[in-house]
Amino acid sequence: MKETSHPILLFGATTATGSAFLELAAGRPVVVAGRRHPPGWLEDRFLSIDLNGASLPSPEALPENALLVSFAPIWLLAPFLATLHNSLGGQGRRLPLAAVVACSSSSVITKRFAANREDRRLVERLLRAEESLEATCAKAAIPCRILRPTLIYGQARDRGDQNLSRLVQMMRRLPLLPLPAETGQRQPIHGRQLAAAALHLADGAARDPAETASLRIAIGGDETLSYTTLLQRLQQAARQRDPQDRAGHCRLLPLPPGIFHLLAAPLLPISAKGFEAVLRMEANLAGFTPVHSLLGTEPEPFPVAPLAWHPPTRSPGES
Repeated sequence: MKETSHPILLFGATTATGSAFLELAAGRPVVVAGRRHPPGWLEDRFLSIDLNGASLPSPEALPENALLVSFAPIWLLAPFLATLHNSLGGQGRRLPLAAVVACSSSSVITKRFAANREDRRLVERLLRAEESLEATCAKAAIPCRILRPTLIYGQARDRGDQNLSRLVQMMRRLPLLPLPAETGQRQPIHGRQLAAAALHLADGAARDPAETASLRIAIGGDETLSYTTLLQRLQQAARQRDPQDRAGHCRLLPLPPGIFHLLAAPLLPISAKGFEAVLRMEANLAGFTPVHSLLGTEPEPFPVAPLAWHPPTRSPGES
């Protein structure tokens, strides 16, 4: 699909996926919105907006007929956009947007029946934000696309992930890693793939402005593999990068389910969320739309480079 001529208003540029998006959208008119100016980004293409704050940008500061793409927390974006829509409506104006593409999380699906309260609250917060964003876009007659990615990983520029990079760090610290004998399936998606999907959907929505019905798309990588195979692939990549990397030499120890659950049990009184995360190794968290089918490209086997070998200095979702 050819790109459109619409400018892009990007939130979440300081995340790994946001950094990848800027690389993919190089040469296009992009305005970055957020609290911090990305290093090296032009001052006249930066709009200072704090999604946590109550202040709104002036209508003149917003690019006209823009594609809003967001990798910032959707629970911050949704109330901001609702407030901005109401404020502009009071002035007899409309949101100057041609389409909205926002990143949510597959947690809204995979943690829906979680036993711990923290995960259930996350699901509720995500669902409320998705519904609010869709309602605002419906009032403004703007196409809305909500992506629900699973297990985002990878690096773009100096930004990494807090998912698979943490597993690499754990395997570096431990001589052996106990696992259930049968682990569930995963469908990790690289940040660059997610960025490409967001850009593709934004351009597509702008090309068909009459199609204002919202879409929620659960999206994953091109390859579905077991949790154990995922770890083995990470180890292989670590050894190829550095034969001495301790992550590549951690022994994966498959255990019968009863013994594995017994070993995990001491976590329960310390962290119910952590205990449930360990047990999720056995759950199938896959079956999402593979990104290549959305983009119309060839499938990419896991892992897609570049990988992040160290945790990021800032948490994902910062804008």
